[in-house]
Amino acid sequence: MKKGFQGVLALGGLMLAGCAPAQMGSMGGMGAGRLDVAQPATSVGAGSLTLSSAQFVNGGTLGQEQVGSGNGCTGQNVSPSLSWSGAPAGTVSYVLTTYDPDAPTGSGFWHWITYNIPASATSLPKGAGAGGAGLPAGAVLANNDGGTPGYTGACPPPGDKPHRYIFTLYALNKTLALPQGASPAFVGFNLNGAALAKTSITAFYGR
Repeated sequence: MKKGFQGVLALGGLMLAGCAPAQMGSMGGMGAGRLDVAQPATSVGAGSLTLSSAQFVNGGTLGQEQVGSGNGCTGQNVSPSLSWSGAPAGTVSYVLTTYDPDAPTGSGFWHWITYNIPASATSLPKGAGAGGAGLPAGAVLANNDGGTPGYTGACPPPGDKPHRYIFTLYALNKTLALPQGASPAFVGFNLNGAALAKTSITAFYGR
């Protein structure tokens, strides 16, 4: 019985190891190495870190300028300006994400991810999510869930209740070394254990 039980444990360990995500190679393929990811802290609060936008108030409605311009949507697809303050001691870089948890995908939809924003930065100008224009030196646009780098505007299905668009700023204790075209999930894995603080604001949009 003892040997049989040990065999079951060993098999279970191999199965769990097989579920760990493989690291993407520089060409976007799957490499042989596994992610070496620190586990997230038990709780990461905002502390004194705050985030705001000149284009919307927290809990308000996203403007047409920030709405997508395809799939029946007639917005301008321009990322909003964002400003922040109150970074904790030890901040080396920031990551900004925009996420719609209400998208009918089963896993939400990531609209915008910018990482390695330098610690000296306190804002992003309007339109910084388009091709990197206005981004601070060193900042990188990751792919959104549409498969392109930068910002893609809100465009929920007609008739849905207004979706939430959550803009989150993370203060990290390091910069992220990621392959070009990193996916939102890959960026997310590498955020684990590096966040000193995070804060969010939310805008709503429906059609």
